[in-house]
Amino acid sequence: MPTKAKPAAACPCGGASFETCCAPFLSGAAVPPSAETLMRSRYTAYALKDEDYLKATWHPSTRPQERLTDEKEKIQWLGLEVKSALRLRQRKADLPEQPDRDTVEFVARFKVGGRAHRLHEISNFVREAGEDGVPRWFYLDGSFPNENNK
Repeated sequence: MPTKAKPAAACPCGGASFETCCAPFLSGAAVPPSAETLMRSRYTAYALKDEDYLKATWHPSTRPQERLTDEKEKIQWLGLEVKSALRLRQRKADLPEQPDRDTVEFVARFKVGGRAHRLHEISNFVREAGEDGVPRWFYLDGSFPNENNK
């Protein structure tokens, strides 16, 4: 009797399958083609505590020196909602595009010690040549629009 194939595990970023969604980016087999795709893969990297990927995709000019993840921290990532991508709004407003800069607004939900939290961020991204000379997106920095409205 043939065995049933296991269903593919959903991607932490919300994609149907980790193997076809963020895994190629985290493994280095592919480069995220857009700022939003990079942001989704970085969310997945946080969920999987992939320190190397997070550092490699953070722009060198703003990359922190300290660790970004803590193996001992009991954090459970619950979901990601992309609110908007700046270039989509710019196209609608008929503003000139900056093809090597983009902004993505998102809300990430997570639990720490059984307590639910939300991270609402507007992330800034820049595309430039990486160490290998291939153009790629990098996380630059972010702001928190609801920081004072908790």
